[in-house]
Amino acid sequence: MHPTSPFPRRSGTAEVSVRPARPADAPDIARVQAVTWRTAYRAVLPAEVLDGWDEAGAADTWRAAIAAPPTPGHGVLVAVEQDLVVGFAAYGPAELAGDERPHPAGPSGEVATLLVEPRWGRRGHGSRLLAAVTDLARAGGTARLQVWLPEQDRVSAGFFESAGWARDGWVRTLDTGGTPLREVRWHTLLEEADEDR
Repeated sequence: MHPTSPFPRRSGTAEVSVRPARPADAPDIARVQAVTWRTAYRAVLPAEVLDGWDEAGAADTWRAAIAAPPTPGHGVLVAVEQDLVVGFAAYGPAELAGDERPHPAGPSGEVATLLVEPRWGRRGHGSRLLAAVTDLARAGGTARLQVWLPEQDRVSAGFFESAGWARDGWVRTLDTGGTPLREVRWHTLLEEADEDR
């Protein structure tokens, strides 16, 4: 079994795993998102976004995304340790940027978000989530994965770079209601990821 397989395995005395999210996980996903954004993204996201966070509304949005994904290619996974949801990843088909043409390698998928609650960081949860998304994307015929990261988010950039991802040159600016948020796009070709295993 690959060391980052999404199947349950023992890590010390605690069982850790990645599994598809269930509607009942929505409040935990919203909590992980709120805690992670308020802790790790305080310098990146506008204060009004963080301070005005509606956790119940976010849980409703996640519940809908899990129960009725917009396409069969969309999904949400959760990382679990000691029966607690400690992280999650959402993925789906990639949207082309501006006048971008489809990638010559084949269909592209996108990691919409991948977050691990900071107190559960550095325990392999992020790597297991990314491996599970990669395995599902590959099984669905996806040739390439991409993710948009805030330009200032060096921690996430380092994580994806250590997994073999690289910037692909695309940049976008999001209107957050405050200071615009500049994001850069990272990507990986799944055939190359296979060769690295």
